[in-house]
Amino acid sequence: MKNVFLFLPLLILPFITLAQEVKNISVDTLSTEVDSLYREDQFYVGFGFNLLLNRPKGVTQSGFSGGLHFGFTRDMPINKRRNKAIGLGLGMSINSYGFNMLIDEKDGQTTFTEIEDSYDTNRLTSYLIEAPLEYRWRTSTASNYKFWRIYTGVRLGYVFWSRSNYIADDITIREKNLDALDKIRYGLTFTFGYNTFNFHVYYSLNSFFDGTLENSMEDVGLNPLKVGIMFYIL
Repeated sequence: MKNVFLFLPLLILPFITLAQEVKNISVDTLSTEVDSLYREDQFYVGFGFNLLLNRPKGVTQSGFSGGLHFGFTRDMPINKRRNKAIGLGLGMSINSYGFNMLIDEKDGQTTFTEIEDSYDTNRLTSYLIEAPLEYRWRTSTASNYKFWRIYTGVRLGYVFWSRSNYIADDITIREKNLDALDKIRYGLTFTFGYNTFNFHVYYSLNSFFDGTLENSMEDVGLNPLKVGIMFYIL
């Protein structure tokens, strides 16, 4: 999983650059008409680092925690200049988190334990269907595809598959579709940037788990904060 997150940006970036160049050529050389009712309908691809906030005392992140999300947003301008709009989208998100907390399920009950001994792997992976809703401001025009943008809004998601994976010496514990995981996800988003490259932040308003850590009886919590880069392709 770590290798996938590391190499995906290198594989996708050339296609994003090529799409941007082809788009500019077609606008500048092949068309002289201006679409006064243009939209910024966009495919998006984002990469980020996943930070876990609201952690119990003693629980720390370990290894690489990364995320990938992609989809399409329908742009709906709300003013005559068309530099303000509402964006509604549909996409998918894949996320991986490494930490020193063991998740185990026995007899329908989920337990959370701080790992005090050494281990090889302990990760939580989730796959989501997401629907972003944004207020969009930009400096674009009907003939200018390089512009500043600020997009802010909310993102709703549903975890349709999850897995925890613990490996230590000759012990392997794998749990799929965790019952204690809150499958309905919602959070705030903020995107700022120019042209293709944009800074992106997502903060989850609800925590992953409703449970307590056996070592200390603290609430497990865990609110993901994703910080990364977003690419838009018209």
